Amino acid sequence: MKKKRKWKSLLALLLIVIVIGACGYVAMFGAGHGAQGSAKNITLGLDLAGGVSITYQADEENPSAEDMSDTTYKLQRRVEAYSTEAEVYQEGSNRISVEIPGYYDSEQVLSELGNPGTVEFYEPTDDAAAEDQIIFSLGGEFDSENYNLVMDGNDVADAQVATEQDSYGNSQYVVALTLTEEGTQKFAEATERNVGNPIYIVYDGEVISAPTVNETISDGQCSIQGNFTYDTANSLATSIRLGALKLNLTEIQSSVVGARLGEEAVTTSLMAGAVGLAIIMVFMIVIYRIPGLASAIALLFYVIIMLLLLNGLDVTLTLPGIAGIILSIGMAVDANVIIFTRIKEEISAGKSVRNAIQAGFHKALSAILDGNITTLIAAAVLYLMGSGSIRGFATTLALGVVLSMFTALAVTRLILLLFYNMGLDQEKYYGKDARLKTFKFVANKKYFYILPAVILIAGVICMGINHTNGNGILNYGLDFTGGTSMTVPFNEEIQVTSDAGSQLLEAITDTVGSGDVQLQNVQGSNDIVIKTQTLDQTTRENLRTMLAEQYGVDETAITETNVSGVVSDEMQRDAVISVVIAGICMLIYIWIRFKDITFGASAVLALLHDVLMVLMVYAFVRIPVGNTFIACMLTIVGYSINATIVIFDRIRENRRLMSTESLESIVDASINQTLTRSINTSLTTFISICVLYIMGVTSIREFALPLMAGIICGAYSSISISGTLWYIMRGRTGEKSVKVQK
Repeated sequence: MKKKRKWKSLLALLLIVIVIGACGYVAMFGAGHGAQGSAKNITLGLDLAGGVSITYQADEENPSAEDMSDTTYKLQRRVEAYSTEAEVYQEGSNRISVEIPGYYDSEQVLSELGNPGTVEFYEPTDDAAAEDQIIFSLGGEFDSENYNLVMDGNDVADAQVATEQDSYGNSQYVVALTLTEEGTQKFAEATERNVGNPIYIVYDGEVISAPTVNETISDGQCSIQGNFTYDTANSLATSIRLGALKLNLTEIQSSVVGARLGEEAVTTSLMAGAVGLAIIMVFMIVIYRIPGLASAIALLFYVIIMLLLLNGLDVTLTLPGIAGIILSIGMAVDANVIIFTRIKEEISAGKSVRNAIQAGFHKALSAILDGNITTLIAAAVLYLMGSGSIRGFATTLALGVVLSMFTALAVTRLILLLFYNMGLDQEKYYGKDARLKTFKFVANKKYFYILPAVILIAGVICMGINHTNGNGILNYGLDFTGGTSMTVPFNEEIQVTSDAGSQLLEAITDTVGSGDVQLQNVQGSNDIVIKTQTLDQTTRENLRTMLAEQYGVDETAITETNVSGVVSDEMQRDAVISVVIAGICMLIYIWIRFKDITFGASAVLALLHDVLMVLMVYAFVRIPVGNTFIACMLTIVGYSINATIVIFDRIRENRRLMSTESLESIVDASINQTLTRSINTSLTTFISICVLYIMGVTSIREFALPLMAGIICGAYSSISISGTLWYIMRGRTGEKSVKVQK
């Protein structure tokens, strides 16, 4: 019987390897004739692949700065229907540029997007009854004289294509509207007055739809029905979404721009990812033996499925998205490390290997679920309230977290049991927990608080010196501050991602005295768009002279304008609000799960420590604070909260097992018991990002460096600060721990 089970397990393991190999083949090479692999079909963002660039001009001659800012922000939210990584920024005083990654047919985008105008909803008066059908059938210019304005586009929160069942049970396309709170009230009153009558939707003076009101709509959710195809429904939904703008915009220019980082960045990132993954797999096998081998196979499965999902779900991948994937890989490794640490402990306690495996997965479950659910809560808040790259980060993070839980709790477990059934059932293949001398973390807590305090004080002083010298407290990059954009017609094509492009970038950097320079090719011409921080007149002239002397550029043909930051004030506000709300939601979840608000409070304070420490790194090293800054901070928050939850879970468990011990002993024991896990998880994640730093291009190094600092700070706060903070907040120094319910 045992021999038969051994062969069945071997065949099952071979089948798993074959499935992983097949999925890997599809991911890298595709499944059909001439097909490309999923990895090559993943939609890349503007920083990695370029896309369509459209410039609009406000019809109003002198629009106010407030109206331009509001329109830019709202247009950003609207074009995210194409891609969460779309970028919108202001040019000069009355122009707005839209860049949409993954699209290379500007005519198609323009036909679908149209010119953003105003949308208004009207109800007919008695005088208008006779001409209703005429206006709608002709699609002519709308005269509002005999109509009452119900609401405008600002009262519409969203408009999307949806499907509903008609009276015959057939599926049909509709346009689903979600109204704001104010819009809900207006629409409820209008529909109550107009049951049986049409409500006219007017876009830029023309009727684009006149749906009949069937009933009073008071919940802010309604659908427009008609003989829609997907394209016609999408066109109507797009017009309504774009109609919530304060300014009318007219398209004046469109082009296809190249990647900012280019193919080299993608290639080196993929290579670094593969090298980092290989190092992690070897590390896990060396440290955890047979369980490590099982996790290595499961981790390979995780990466392959992630590539397939990114392609299948049409997720746009940018550097912030890569950050989300890196974090989720770290969490996938972390889940395995938690389980394997538990297995070692159970073997050391005298259990058989099989029982230790079962107990290890069971006891690790609560920490894994709590850590991942907490991160998912943060990801959900960031996706719902964030915009642009924040939503891209949240998407890849949530996807990775769900997948990492599945691979750790299901795939790793299955493979590990198969190894056991194959005869690898001896303790030597699994190891025992090494009992280290217990370190007194609580008694030495003041020493752990001194180092962050010194760094924080030094960082504040550094910021003050930078501000006094006129350099700004932080080195804000183009994404935040905006700057100068030049379109330069070269005499011959220079690909910005080639060696010649690198030489051009170096020459521009030397001339303007700043490393924050972005270059983009304009498809179909020799033009290159050069974006720098705001330049004074002398520096602009020096740059023009250098381009003329070294590259033969006609100075008179160079056009330039001032551009706003991609990360607008509203987007920064959204990011801050999103993080605050996410922190509150995490605090509430931890409070409910651990039945003690001090756990949540100390976790949030530990997160604040990590954010401040990484901010000091930005201040000291003068790393450009750009679009990836927000993703970096979010990554650190997600990583740190997961590590903190593991320690809190052990404290919760030990309060039951050590109910007669002092809180100091419980906290010290809990931190020491999870110390190996904290170090190993941090080390594996650090390795993967360190490889990215070593092999990546300059912009990727600027992204990886603060991430490495964040991992170190996150590990430090989880081990040295979070547990001792909880102890202080409990205020039970020298007392016995209260008994808790089992």
